[in-house]
Amino acid sequence: MGRSVKLVQRLLRFGITREISLRFRNLAVIGVLGGITALGLSAATDDTLEPTSATIITKYLEAAHVQSQRGDPSMLLDINASVPKLRKEGTLRALRVMSNVGRITYRVLGFQGDNTVKKDVIARYLQADQQGQGDARLTLSPANYKFKFKGEKQTDNGQQAYVFQLVPRNKRVGLFKGELWLDATSYLPVYEKGRLVKNPSIFFKKVDFERAFAIRNGVSVPASMNSIIHTRIVGTVELYVNYSSVPQDQAEDIAGQS
Repeated sequence: MGRSVKLVQRLLRFGITREISLRFRNLAVIGVLGGITALGLSAATDDTLEPTSATIITKYLEAAHVQSQRGDPSMLLDINASVPKLRKEGTLRALRVMSNVGRITYRVLGFQGDNTVKKDVIARYLQADQQGQGDARLTLSPANYKFKFKGEKQTDNGQQAYVFQLVPRNKRVGLFKGELWLDATSYLPVYEKGRLVKNPSIFFKKVDFERAFAIRNGVSVPASMNSIIHTRIVGTVELYVNYSSVPQDQAEDIAGQS
């Protein structure tokens, strides 16, 4: 067992660390929306889009631009990470706050579990979220993806959504093949799922994820995320995140008490 622990620690540091820093920065909502703003893209840049798709994507990019100007709400994160084969897991609660100049900071409010999981999985995720904002190479835009309209579906809470299949234009670490669901009223994201098109480490066999968003006061905010990383040495590594928005005054109170 001692040898297995050393192997998983190495895997977590050199494999999952890279995966988190390159994939989860793409999942950070402000990173996605802010990158689109910086690029100044429109759906018209993609000649392969059908007229209906082009109209929806144009409205999506316009809505994303508006949201990026409004800033990122403070959020509470409940993060659970585990390595089932080694029976190691940990749960951490943190307060995520973005300053007026766009700098993300975290206040850890509590942790239970294995310290290896805390240091080599959860801490790396938080670090990547702080450092990976605004990477234009990973944005969900026509510059990086081909969008194919698949029709309309209802989300679990009854929202009508436009469903697009996404295929990356390049096989780049951090891009995925999967689906993007856009709210049919606001044109903001309500759901993403997919698999990385390029494994960031030889330790990995495949990396799958799903993420749900909630539309609150005209803003798309993360609601939940899970990722299953299939490795060659220790089986699966699982990461689950639940998000909840916090008013600014309450966030300041929570930060002061931590």
